[in-house]
Amino acid sequence: MSRIRLLPDQLVNQIAAGEVVERPASVVKELVENSLDSGACRIQLELEAGGRNRIQVRDDGAGMARDELAVALQRHATSKIASLQDLERVASLGFRGEALPSIASVSRLQLTSRCADDDAGWQLQLDGGRPLGEPSPSAHPVGTTVDVRDLFYNTPARRRFLRTDRTEFTHVQELLRKLALARFDVAISLRHNQRDVLNLPACIDSLGQEQRLAKLLGAVFVEQSLRLEREATDLRLQGWIGLPTASRGQPDLQYLFVNGRAVRDRSAAHAVRRAYQDVLFKDRYPAYVLYLEVDPTQVDVNVHPAKSEVRFRDGRLLYDFVFRTVSEALAEVRPRSAAPVTPVPAPTEAWPLRGDARASPAVGRLALGEPAPAYQASDKPVASVLPGVAADEAPEAPAVPPLGYAVAQIHGVYILAENPAGLVLVDMHAAHERIVYERMKLQYQAQGVQSQALLTPVSVAVSSAEATLAEEQAEVFAAVGLELDRSGPETLLVRSLPALLPGADAARLVRDVLADFRTQGQSQRLSERLNHVLGTMACHGSVRANRQLEPAEMNALLRDMERTPNAGQCNHGRPTWTQLDMAALDRLFLRGQ
Repeated sequence: MSRIRLLPDQLVNQIAAGEVVERPASVVKELVENSLDSGACRIQLELEAGGRNRIQVRDDGAGMARDELAVALQRHATSKIASLQDLERVASLGFRGEALPSIASVSRLQLTSRCADDDAGWQLQLDGGRPLGEPSPSAHPVGTTVDVRDLFYNTPARRRFLRTDRTEFTHVQELLRKLALARFDVAISLRHNQRDVLNLPACIDSLGQEQRLAKLLGAVFVEQSLRLEREATDLRLQGWIGLPTASRGQPDLQYLFVNGRAVRDRSAAHAVRRAYQDVLFKDRYPAYVLYLEVDPTQVDVNVHPAKSEVRFRDGRLLYDFVFRTVSEALAEVRPRSAAPVTPVPAPTEAWPLRGDARASPAVGRLALGEPAPAYQASDKPVASVLPGVAADEAPEAPAVPPLGYAVAQIHGVYILAENPAGLVLVDMHAAHERIVYERMKLQYQAQGVQSQALLTPVSVAVSSAEATLAEEQAEVFAAVGLELDRSGPETLLVRSLPALLPGADAARLVRDVLADFRTQGQSQRLSERLNHVLGTMACHGSVRANRQLEPAEMNALLRDMERTPNAGQCNHGRPTWTQLDMAALDRLFLRGQ
């Protein structure tokens, strides 16, 4: 090997570019973040050939003076930090001072800027990182323009790794989407190949924010999402979470911002996923745009070259806070009070999303609100006769409850109800399954699931492995109201069942619970395993299809739905009800056409 020596600055910058500049989208990220850090209120972005031939970013930020231009293009030159204390609580998007010199080293770059105190701007040109003379005067408004041409022209191997112009532009679009979601207060525009692609005005109120969301993510996301906001000590979480019925086929609409920075964080993502576990259909993913604000001293943003990952000092606290906030927001979803329901509009064309943009159908218009009061189906309170549905003495109720009153039952499966908005259809088994499940969870949290001893123990034939599992986890099964004894190598005796499930098929219930418990595995948290077990039991204890219900029973079920958390979905994530308003009914029969 040759002797140890210092590398030339040009080569050092090109090596750094390998970490910072992967593709045109990387250049856009660094330049737009610099604009945001400069206090820009408007950012204009123009590209040619997906950014391969040209990337221009113009802003109206603070700008730079003449003598700062050359300094800004040197490595580790920055105005954003000056000490270790600044680094430990950095709030800017960029801070390493590597972006501009790295980009300049693999392109032909022109930097033009003007400060508010200067009468004119100044311009500096570079070729492959080498200045082409001194800064020269240039007419320019207050702010900065960075013009990057011929990316990777002097590193042909890197240029060959670029994809098609369309692919590279798609990456830019996704990157710009994140930046636009992070800063609603900044106007952003985009042109590609002399064509206007995006024009987002600045917005500070909720209406403007939702309009930007609809433009970037689609109107369906806005219509089918909940706004949440919660604060705790040194933590604040706000944003939008999609209703379970608006889930997606892949996690392509999940955005998390920490102190204004778009990041990937497995812990926070898992916390959100877990919050949806009781209401999401299998193989579906929630949609969300969440903003987490943390004390800067509690988060390390200097753990990834592209600053796309962070590390939290107290990850456990953050996980619990995110999980609790999202799960409580979902649990507060209730049918709206008796008011006309606006139908969800057909999906509008949003700024293109990568991957599968198909969401599940919108089912039921739901809203955050307080639990609905108990309602009655006649002049007297109705006692529920569904298994596990308790009778309530109802206070004086509004004229018509949110889900209306039952008028018929269809094929022993669906309840047909009428409310002021129009027609309500309810899957009675799915709805009652959720009601029983939520009650079992509450009972378990309070005192463990109460059991009811069987007059005659039921013998259940199982495999040897299942019998062993029942023995090993006897305390866990007892906690959910199942008392099991092993009476042989492949035989269990069921001595008690949960009190909320009278008349359940003991043998079938035990086999399914054992299979469910075994599938979840021992690595899962106990609470998660128990929730799956409770869900399985609730399914078997719910009113079955083809059972004929009296009007009082149907109305009692509707009232219980209005009081039950997560009542919009069954335990498996399937919808429990849907609303057809009068306008939708009129369209079905071509009325008014």
